[in-house]
Amino acid sequence: METNKDKWIMRPFNALFFTVLAVFVLILIIASAALRNVGDMTKRIILACICLFTTITFFIYKYYLSIDKEYDKIRDEIGMGGFNWWGELPLHLCNINMMLTPIAVLLDIKPLEAFCFFAGPLGALMALAMPGEGFEGYSLLLPRMLGFFGTHFMIFIEGLAIVTLGLYRPVFSDIPLAVLTALLTLLGISAINLILRRTGVYPNANYFYSIETENNAILDMFYRWIPVPVLYITPCIVILAVYMLVVTYLLSVSGLLGTM
Repeated sequence: METNKDKWIMRPFNALFFTVLAVFVLILIIASAALRNVGDMTKRIILACICLFTTITFFIYKYYLSIDKEYDKIRDEIGMGGFNWWGELPLHLCNINMMLTPIAVLLDIKPLEAFCFFAGPLGALMALAMPGEGFEGYSLLLPRMLGFFGTHFMIFIEGLAIVTLGLYRPVFSDIPLAVLTALLTLLGISAINLILRRTGVYPNANYFYSIETENNAILDMFYRWIPVPVLYITPCIVILAVYMLVVTYLLSVSGLLGTM
C-alpha cells in the first residue's frame, strides 16, 4: 500500500516527475502568453532576472548540500569523496547555460541565444532523466532534492523561454557557431578539470563528465567507443548538432514560430 511519504519519492519519469514537469511547462506557457504584447527589452530583462534568481537559489541549494551528511556519505561511498565546494561550482552544462542566458538575451547575441536555447533545455532534461548518486529515489521535500530538481527544471524552461517569448527564432545559419560554442566550452571546462586535478585543489574534478563517466550508462557506452578522457564526450557534440538541425527544421516547417 502506497503511503503519503511514497508519493513524494522522485525518480525519473515516475508520476511525480511528470507532474512537476507539467507544472513548470504550464508556468512557461502562462508567462509567455502574459508577456506576449510586452516589448522585447522588457522580456529580456525579465528573463535575465529569472535566471539571476535561479543562480541565487543554486548557491542556496549548494549550501544545504554542504551540510547534508547523507549526501556526504553517498559521495564518499562511490569514491568521489565527500562534499567539496570545488566540486560544486556552476560549471556543468546546465549551470553554464544558467549564467550565459542573461548575457545572450540582454546583448541579443544570436549564436549564443541558439546555444542556450538548444543546449540548456537538452542538458537540463538529461540531468533530470539521469540524476547523479543521491538524487534519485529520495523524497522531493529534501533540500538537496528540491534544489537539484528545482534548479534544473528552471533551467529547462528558461532555455525554452528564449524562443517562446519571441526573443530568438532558430535559423540554420546560427548552428555552426552554436556548435563551436559547445565545443570550446567543453574544451575550456576540461582544462579546468585537469588544472584542479593536477594542482591537487580537487582531485575528483569532473565537470561536464569529461574525465570520468560516473557510472552514467550513455557515457559508459561512449567511453567503450573512445576510451580517452575528454575525447569520449565528443559524440555528445555531434548529437547536439544533429538535434539543433532537426529541431530547427521542425520549427521552420511547423509554423509554430509564427505564433510566438
